[in-house]
Amino acid sequence: MLRLALTKGRIEKSALQYLAKAGYDVSELDEEKKGRKLLFKVGNDIEVVLAKAADVITYVEHGVCDGGIVGEDTIMEANASIYELLDLEFGKCRFALAGIKGKNFYDGYGHKIVASKYPHVTKEYFDSKGIDVEVVKIEGSVELAPILKLSDAIVDIVETGSTLKANGLEVYEDVADISARFIANISRIKMKKKEFDTLIRALSGVVESERALNKEKSNV
Repeated sequence: MLRLALTKGRIEKSALQYLAKAGYDVSELDEEKKGRKLLFKVGNDIEVVLAKAADVITYVEHGVCDGGIVGEDTIMEANASIYELLDLEFGKCRFALAGIKGKNFYDGYGHKIVASKYPHVTKEYFDSKGIDVEVVKIEGSVELAPILKLSDAIVDIVETGSTLKANGLEVYEDVADISARFIANISRIKMKKKEFDTLIRALSGVVESERALNKEKSNV
């Protein structure tokens, strides 16, 4: 049996839909049935743990869960020792560098400050560009940082951009695309290769069919 950690919320819902389409019985996780439980059976082959995104990484890295489904944003920020096995292609959004509308972040040679909930991602991005910036971690509404002049810009997750627009901000440039990923513990994937192969094959089939369906819809 594989024990998988699923990120609570939107990723959980989409992951369960994918597992159901792959032929797994996810009835124990029905919203009206699950109550306050956090550990569930999915058919005879999978046990599911519901957890916060950062905890999914921790459980998988430490081997108490064989694998998990979590957003690429959490994976990038954690920089953990895990395997990414499959891009599930749902929960799509992006990391972006953003700031006050009409300003050029790269103007001048002064000290630049960037605020983010994702300090590791932010530092890695600017290091890759050979630019030294000061990164300030913000836990709440990161959009406030440039408005209050705490920072010159922010790095944050952007879906529609409506929150930025409502606060007089705009995207300066994209940093990285994000989607939900199927991950695995490095040693468990070797110990349970057969079980992982079966699940990956089933989920890959769903990803391909969803991709074809979305392509068909876009052509209508």
